[in-house]
Amino acid sequence: MAKLIYSMITSLDGYAEAAEGDLGTGADDQEVHTFIGDVFRHVGTYLYGRRMYETMVFWETAHTEPDVPPHILQYARDWQAAEKIVYSTTLESVSSAKTRIERTFDPDAVAKLKAEADHDLTVDGPNLAAQAIAAGLVDEYHLFITTSVVGGGKRFFPDGVRLDLELVEERAFDSGLIYARYRTR
Repeated sequence: MAKLIYSMITSLDGYAEAAEGDLGTGADDQEVHTFIGDVFRHVGTYLYGRRMYETMVFWETAHTEPDVPPHILQYARDWQAAEKIVYSTTLESVSSAKTRIERTFDPDAVAKLKAEADHDLTVDGPNLAAQAIAAGLVDEYHLFITTSVVGGGKRFFPDGVRLDLELVEERAFDSGLIYARYRTR
């Protein structure tokens, strides 16, 4: 059975999306980006909300940009090879291969997908992840913590949820970013 992984860049004060501005520095570093690519190379399916999909679809054509560094090219190839499911009530069509739209998040369908998958899945975006967390579907949490406190926005973890997690891996990067991987107990 495959794992469902929730991973995002988050501010030091726990926001996956800042109310104003960005989440700070650290994630745009080549060392960090290469590490992210290595960690998620095995992912077979990405579960996205509309907004996260619209951000990530850049990787469909990233390889066509001039002077693409090798770590960016590799990430683009890995992303293109994976299946993508976009949960949206408003998106009319997708602009990437291996992508389909689902109108609602169905926990039973995602549980079945996990059970039948040969490769891990990720759920990306705090709104969609909140639904997967509430349904008890998330097996691992990968946090990429920047050095910034942003004071508000959309939280990495949803309110009203209690999780007891086990730290299984951590790493600090020269940029100041910290990676922490937890699994559910």
